[in-house]
Amino acid sequence: MKKTSPRLPVRIALSAGAVAAVLLVVGCGEAAKLAPELTTGPRPQLVDPNKTLIPTVNVAPAVGWTDTAAPTPAEGLRVTALARGLDHPRWVYTLPNGDVLVAESNKPPKPEGSGASGPVAKVRNWVMGKVMGRAGAGVPSANRITLLRDADGDGLAEVKQVFLSDLVSPYGMALVGNELFIANADALVKVPYTEGDTAARAKPVVVTALPAGINHHWTKNVIANADGSKLYVTVGSNSNIGENGLAAEEGRAAIWEVDAKTGEKRLFASGLRNPNGLGWEPETNALWTVVNERDEIGSDLVPDYLTSVKEGAFYGWPWSYWGGVVDARVTPQQPELVAKALAPDYALGAHVAPLGLVFSHPRGMPPEFASGAFIGEHGSWNRKPKSGYKVVFVPFIGGKPSGPPVDILTGFLSADEKAHGRPVGVALDKSGALLVADDVGNAVWRVSKAK
Repeated sequence: MKKTSPRLPVRIALSAGAVAAVLLVVGCGEAAKLAPELTTGPRPQLVDPNKTLIPTVNVAPAVGWTDTAAPTPAEGLRVTALARGLDHPRWVYTLPNGDVLVAESNKPPKPEGSGASGPVAKVRNWVMGKVMGRAGAGVPSANRITLLRDADGDGLAEVKQVFLSDLVSPYGMALVGNELFIANADALVKVPYTEGDTAARAKPVVVTALPAGINHHWTKNVIANADGSKLYVTVGSNSNIGENGLAAEEGRAAIWEVDAKTGEKRLFASGLRNPNGLGWEPETNALWTVVNERDEIGSDLVPDYLTSVKEGAFYGWPWSYWGGVVDARVTPQQPELVAKALAPDYALGAHVAPLGLVFSHPRGMPPEFASGAFIGEHGSWNRKPKSGYKVVFVPFIGGKPSGPPVDILTGFLSADEKAHGRPVGVALDKSGALLVADDVGNAVWRVSKAK
């Protein structure tokens, strides 16, 4: 498509035909040239950036599942619906007694006057809102955590009830002793918990505030270390590449270390555009995360990734990606920071949107899936053709990725590229089976060994 530089009005008052025309223009864009296998692994191929005035938007319209339909598991596995009829389930967490907590959540409202200004930005943001609404991301946040209990172990929860409500876009959860920590969009909070509780017995208490505001990336995750003394909290950026100003990025695009008792915190690692899933690799006990990289420079850039997280490390955002590859769109440049940027360990492919991460356990999976990481890929919006929309497994040997990603759960996209579901958080249940939160399908799937 020929590039143009139209004059865009400040006021957004478009007819249905104009809306369709704008979406058609937005949908134009350069298709990927690299085979998927070239954009995964420890040394992905990096092409030249392709910057366009209006970003490629190619998101799958959300249609959901029928009452009996389900995604397709890999050979040797089976899938059941632990629960259906949830309200935008984003994250799952397994308690020691086997109960499963589900964060039913979506983005919080933006403050008045927040975000980039100017006529182009206003039209762009309006278009993005419309398109993301089609993807199922426009529903109000339920702001609650629901408890699921499968007492007889048949893969179907007999109990589904609200555990805690009136939260602020809750996401990650971590139990330390008799305290359940919850990562809201604006704060890390906690409530008391006793094994067997089906509802929280007190209102949340704030442990520490978290960077909020515009919340371009609102999801906050939390994981505890082995002795429960420290908590690690992910905070995504407030923009794609700092276009809202660096002041809006203070304390963001980072992982924080929080003292579980005092709430005191310090930056643990930075330059991570949008980290989400967290996990402790079982052989080395190293902290790993999955990160959503930047958009709008082509269908082949930039690979999202899985990486170990080194204390004090800087991973490049917004000035560079994959170590020292400079993003020329970001001003002013910071060559002294780029020189320090670490390259991630393992590319997952461009725009797959990895959110969930959990390391496998031999007791719950066949031998080929016994050592490695399960990753929930929410799916692309800025790529042709679409990528992600599945759960993959990355095998590990000696504490490091050892092969290409393997599809574990697929079928979230229909043949005509509509989204029955979109996987987000992943966790292991008490038996070692894999749980997958599906925010478009409004379900939690359980993936286990085939009988």
